[in-house]
Order: sequence, then structure tokens, then C-alpha cells
Amino acid sequence: MRFTECSLLATVFGIVVSAAQMHPEQSPLNRDHGKADLIDILTKAGIIPDVLDPFVPNLTLSIFWENATAEVGNLVSVSDVQNPPDVQFIDFAPASLRSSKKHAKHPQLTLSLTDPDAPSRENPKWSQVCHWLATNIQLTNPDSSLSSGFSKDVVDIMPYKPPGPPPTTGKHRYVFVALTPKNGTTKALHLSKPKGRRHWGFEGERTGLREWAESMGLEVVGANFVYAENEKQ
Repeated sequence: MRFTECSLLATVFGIVVSAAQMHPEQSPLNRDHGKADLIDILTKAGIIPDVLDPFVPNLTLSIFWENATAEVGNLVSVSDVQNPPDVQFIDFAPASLRSSKKHAKHPQLTLSLTDPDAPSRENPKWSQVCHWLATNIQLTNPDSSLSSGFSKDVVDIMPYKPPGPPPTTGKHRYVFVALTPKNGTTKALHLSKPKGRRHWGFEGERTGLREWAESMGLEVVGANFVYAENEKQ
């Protein structure tokens, strides 16, 4: 079932907040120890290179469900992630740069969720599986109200498909990725829907997000992930 525009606005909010504006215990820079450690965690988890090439993080993705939070590699209960999460994008940019860009229009953002471990990490013949894809997310200034965090043209390309790893397939990695246009354009994006969830419509094991993003002219600017597994192991 596709989300309506209103339900998508309620479940994902795209507002740029600087880490300096948050309390220290809330700051993702403290929690995740910054850009270098994020890349290190993604590499140790095999997300680089299974899903992503090395990249420079420009945004932190804070992911919240009602009873779960994505903390860059924590295990969540499948039952707790059946509904779309709230997503907050937090700017890594220095305060001086944020100030100079305060009234500038930002490139539009695309959010994806992909599983590289289908049906299992040891046997990824169905992966990647596209679990969510939303685009035309317009980032706003830190002092903008939450309700105006998105433009009215947000497009839910692939509705949220909740994690559902099969029995006895171990832990799956569910990877959230933020992407922006490589050329920095602030014009509206017209992205093609993947031909299918499995392999994102491409061929070969663990093909998907990387190939789709390349074909759309997008680059990765942020990532987060969780592990989830079926209770029957």
C-alpha cells in the first residue's frame, strides 16, 4: 500500500539540524564519533563494499521507530520495525558554512532502505532487496518548522516494505542511505522507479542501490543501518 503524501510527511522529516544545536548526549557526532568512525563501522560490517563504495558523509541519518532506534549496527526486533520510521537528517557542515548557506536552496535528497542479505548473508542470491525509496525531499534551514521540512512534491517511489528475514537465515543488514545529485543541482529530480524490489531490477548478487544510484546520477552523503533476524534460528 503506497503512502499518501500526508502519511509520508508524518513518517519522515527532512530538517537540517546542526550537531552544535543539540545536547551533547543527542549529538550523532558524539554517538557515532564522526565521519571516520562511521566509515570504519560500515566497512567492518561489510556494508562497504557490499552495498556502498567509500564516501564522504555530509549528513547523519537519525532513524526512530516507536520502540526502536537505528544506532549504526544495533540489533532490532522485527516486530518493532513494521511501520515506517521517523528520519531526521543532521548536517555535518561547519557552523560557518551552514550560516553562509542559511538562505540557499539545498539539493534535493533521496532516501533508500536496502537489504543485501536476501535470503541470507551467506547466500545473497536475491539481494539486494529494495525496502524503501523516497525522493524529492527538500532539506530546510535549522530554524524551519518541522511541518515544512519537506517540499510538497515528495515522491514515495517504493513504499516501505518492513524487514522480514526468513527463518534460519541469520542476521540481515538493513541499510538506510541518503543520496543527493552528483552535479549539485537544486532542480526537481525525476528519478525512475526500480524495475523490481529484488536486485533493484538489475542482475547479479548484491546488485541494487549502487547501480540504481549511478544510473540516476546520485551520490551517497549519509548512511545508517540495523541488524534484524527471524526469531526462528
